[in-house]
Amino acid sequence: MAFFEDIFKGGNIVTGLAIGIGAGVVAPALIPVLRPIAKTVIKAGLVAYDQGRVALAELNEQTGDVLAEARSELAEQAEQEEKSKRPRKAEPAHQGT
Repeated sequence: MAFFEDIFKGGNIVTGLAIGIGAGVVAPALIPVLRPIAKTVIKAGLVAYDQGRVALAELNEQTGDVLAEARSELAEQAEQEEKSKRPRKAEPAHQGT
């Protein structure tokens, strides 16, 4: 463990170069193995993104519907209150003919 601690604490330059060269040698061998894994991870991310977009669109639509209903109810309530505040006209008495 002291080896890795020395690297991260600013170990000597030879250690850094050795790790860099080692990564350069090992990387070409690992790329064919890691490529399918990377593609699978990317595909899963795309599927999750698309499902999230659809869910968000549905939520947006439902929210819009609820908002429209609330506005309609407020308008009806205001109309009812206005009708109740209006003075009623006196109706002429019904005279039998």
